[in-house]
Amino acid sequence: MWKDPLFLLVAAGCAVVAIILIRGIATFGKEGVENAKRSNKYMRWRLIAQFVAIVLILIFVYFRRQGG
Repeated sequence: MWKDPLFLLVAAGCAVVAIILIRGIATFGKEGVENAKRSNKYMRWRLIAQFVAIVLILIFVYFRRQGG
C-alpha cells in the first residue's frame, strides 16, 4: 500500500489537514485581534483542505473498488 501513489496522496492530504488544524488551534490561545484573524484564516484553509482530502479519499475508494 505504501507504493501506491494515490494512497500516498490521500495520506499527504490528511497530514496537511492535521497540520493546519494544529496551527489554527495554537493561535486560539493567543491574545490580540491579529491572532484572531490568523486563527480564522487557518480554519478556512482547514475547511478547504478537508474538502480536498475527502474528495481524494472518495477517488481512492472508487478506484480500489474497481480493482485498479
